[in-house]
Amino acid sequence: MPINITMPALSPTMEEGNLSKWLVKEGDKVSPGDVIAEIETDKATMEVEAVDEGTVAKLVVPAGTEGVKVNALIAVLAAEGEDAGAAAKSGGGAAPAKAEAPKADAPKAEAPKAEPAAAAASKAEPAPVANGHATGERTFASPLARRIAKEAGVDVSAVTGTGPHGRVVKADVDAAIAGGGAKAAPAAKAPAGAPAAAAPAVKAMSDDQVLKLFEQGSYELVPHDNMRKTIARRLVEAKSTIPHFYLTLDCELDALLALRTQINAAAPMKKTDKGEAPAYKLSVNDMVIKAMAMALMAVPDANASWTESAMVKHKHADVGVAVSIPGGLITPIIRHADEKTLSTISNEMKDLASRARSRKLKPEEYQGGTTAVSNLGMFGIKDFAAVINPPHATILAVGAGEERAVVKNGEIKIATVMSVTLSTDHRAVDGALGAELLVAFKRLIENPMGMLV
Repeated sequence: MPINITMPALSPTMEEGNLSKWLVKEGDKVSPGDVIAEIETDKATMEVEAVDEGTVAKLVVPAGTEGVKVNALIAVLAAEGEDAGAAAKSGGGAAPAKAEAPKADAPKAEAPKAEPAAAAASKAEPAPVANGHATGERTFASPLARRIAKEAGVDVSAVTGTGPHGRVVKADVDAAIAGGGAKAAPAAKAPAGAPAAAAPAVKAMSDDQVLKLFEQGSYELVPHDNMRKTIARRLVEAKSTIPHFYLTLDCELDALLALRTQINAAAPMKKTDKGEAPAYKLSVNDMVIKAMAMALMAVPDANASWTESAMVKHKHADVGVAVSIPGGLITPIIRHADEKTLSTISNEMKDLASRARSRKLKPEEYQGGTTAVSNLGMFGIKDFAAVINPPHATILAVGAGEERAVVKNGEIKIATVMSVTLSTDHRAVDGALGAELLVAFKRLIENPMGMLV
């Protein structure tokens, strides 16, 4: 019986990927654990291993294909003793689809996330039986799909599910809303005296509407890649679902800069491929990461993530650090940053940033975390407000350290000052708690010896 190979979900939020390269060809025999393909996600390129043993009967999706949906058929294996030609002809529906396993284990999600779309959804129409659920039976749908359907007034039982076992996922509901094929659930009559329903949300301009505003020939169209699509989707999700609250204060850096100079001067030398080099070289950002981690441990109620049913209180401070890469950004995570030395954080950050720019990070190296740091100080930015990256409840925006006039004991002095802005999810971290966290951070920055004990 033919064995279907499908596009794997290499992360909890992946909906589609690019099939960069096949490492096998039709007629090759494969065994479990053999690397058969390279898949490019929005953040990294990963190798995919075979799960079953057999002969490659057909490569359904050519190498270089972009936007392949999760669970879409990409190849067919002929089982042992089976004719490869016959398997190639009958593959695609003869056996349940099996997703191949990524070489790097996908991490567990820290908070409920959108289910990946299984395939391009068709216009949904009511039917006596649809994808595994008959009329009168329970409709299987993801929580996100149910919420979106409810908000849009769509009857989820009338939507054709394309997920596993006919489950209705987010893409199915989106397609039903766009196509107008799903019956809207009848609106309940509001009781007398109830407040009027909110006005419909303003829709974004369509592509055609935007392009009509510009003279033809005065622009070029650059298609979005997977990374830019993911960044856009998550930013819209963050700003539309998280009530942001902002707190800003100034930190004096002179003591920290002096300590950094001393620590770097004391670094032992080590042998490298290019000769001898210091074992570490701390940056201000390394010390900001450590201070943020220790501040979260000092104010544990702020080291949290919001879910609808409970507050997730984290036992360690896992600090994500925004890294700019071609076409977007990624946030690799320093795990247990509260427990690590400054030199360890520095070397680990350099390695993560280097591999992030070459898109070689594993999903567990950039997913999750309990907070994040975004530093634009090196560009001379004085202060800014960063967008929270779910499931975090905080993110620290770091500005440039610059010489400013400050008043001390009634006298004007010159000090190196850095402005920082803490964005908080007001559902999890309110104003007073956020202020307590930021004061703890300032105390560590201005008294940096506390990060060494």
